[in-house]
Amino acid sequence: MMTLESTKLFCNLAPDELKTLRQVAQERRFSAGQDIFKEGDGGEGIYAVKEGLVQITALVGPGARRVFSQVGPGDIFGEMAVLENKPRSATVTAVKNTIVYFIPRNEMLSMLERSPVLSLGLVREISNRLREFNGQYIREVLQSERLALVGRFARSIVHDVKNPLNIIGLTAELAGRESASIEARQQARTSIIKQVDRISNMINEILEFTQGSQGAFVLGTIDYSVFVQQLVEDISAEVDLKSVTLELENPPPSVKLLLNPQRLARVFYNLIGNATDAMPDGGKVILRFLVGEKEVVTEIEDAGSGIAPEIADNLFEAFATFGKAHGTGLGLSISKKIIEDHHGRISVRNKPGCGAVFSFTLPRQR
Repeated sequence: MMTLESTKLFCNLAPDELKTLRQVAQERRFSAGQDIFKEGDGGEGIYAVKEGLVQITALVGPGARRVFSQVGPGDIFGEMAVLENKPRSATVTAVKNTIVYFIPRNEMLSMLERSPVLSLGLVREISNRLREFNGQYIREVLQSERLALVGRFARSIVHDVKNPLNIIGLTAELAGRESASIEARQQARTSIIKQVDRISNMINEILEFTQGSQGAFVLGTIDYSVFVQQLVEDISAEVDLKSVTLELENPPPSVKLLLNPQRLARVFYNLIGNATDAMPDGGKVILRFLVGEKEVVTEIEDAGSGIAPEIADNLFEAFATFGKAHGTGLGLSISKKIIEDHHGRISVRNKPGCGAVFSFTLPRQR
């Protein structure tokens, strides 16, 4: 049990000030679960806990009440509404049977005017309370952001995995027909293995992104023309499902480049997938290639609505997205990292009229 004179706010008062305090203070008792005051009530006075425990809560949304603090013996509450002369902004409820000291507002203000020690003590109490509320708010915001981050990762994974799963399902259905030839079943088996490998590579990329590590990144000398031709053949089967066609404006150059084929394939899938999403009614995705003395430039052009100005400056940042119900922009962030690991650059521009053109470079071997 805490006496009035030993509470944190009043313990440093002079004897005559304590005498005045004892004369104006009132003891009030509250049963467990009983509200001491509610949001919207008038700020009629300040309270100090003599015995028991009280809980400070407030509504943070429709029907959602949040606990901000618990106050025990020796602590005060209700001071803000007294100083501001405004309605209570929170509800205080007795957690268990509680006894409090109540000091009416006018008497409290009068004592504050006469006592610098009391005024300083109240300022400190308010500062500590604000720090406590601020710390709790930051913790809750961080927790909310973590949950949102998990949700965005989940949506990104579902978006990326859905297309290969669709191909696996359709291919398995075709291969399972009684009329399917041995050759068709063998092609289906090869296609399913490729899509399973693709899903595995996607998951590995996302895991490496979340862990902030690159892992082993091995480059090998590969004919770029052979690589692109095979990749376009694989991707065409996927975009056909969305009434989109892939067109090579010019043949990919037959030059030897240092590549990691699995990682670089991920870039093509991401960029062509985004181009397909930009044309929900179907259309054409054009690939073109420019060969320079030091690098090869690959461009992927769509006939969509182009890049929105709201997202243009941070398009390649993680989770940057605009106007896509199922996208997060994680794919472009991963693509940028893959191209940079190949010692290249990636960029985007809007095509005059409509559409966007993604462009990336790959250095030629010396």
